[in-house]
Amino acid sequence: MQDKKYQVLVLCTGNSARSILAEALFNALGKGRFIAHSAGSKPVGRVNPFALELLQQQGLGTEGLRSKSWDEFAAPGAPEIDFIFTVCDNAAGETCPIWPGKPATAHWGIPDPAHVEGGDEAKRAAFRKASEQLARRIQLFMSLPIESLDKLTLKEKLAEIGRIQD
Repeated sequence: MQDKKYQVLVLCTGNSARSILAEALFNALGKGRFIAHSAGSKPVGRVNPFALELLQQQGLGTEGLRSKSWDEFAAPGAPEIDFIFTVCDNAAGETCPIWPGKPATAHWGIPDPAHVEGGDEAKRAAFRKASEQLARRIQLFMSLPIESLDKLTLKEKLAEIGRIQD
């Protein structure tokens, strides 16, 4: 069971900042054990340039990152998702599509760095903070003994990680 690759979907409304950061972090930190995707309920159609800049500075791949609808992951032929994380409060409150396979879900709310007012440095700082918060939660998640936890315990652990104050 240790060789299982888990499919992760990170959701946000616009799919341009937080969910994009989380997708890249999951794929880098997961080292092939976790295959992450991101999507939005109302995708803006472009990735925030500050997200791309930060990921490149961190040495994380940005190829293939794009703002897309969550409908892609509820369609026939989409990967069967094992875990779904919402990273914005709006997406957490929306009615989601029916996901095949009944994935484990959790809300990991992170303040939106794309809405920070001020100059470029303030925006860069907000993106760094969001990335650090996401990385911490992702690392905690990846340290869980997923294979040995029952569904209820796993759901509780995922919720606990989402409540961590960074």
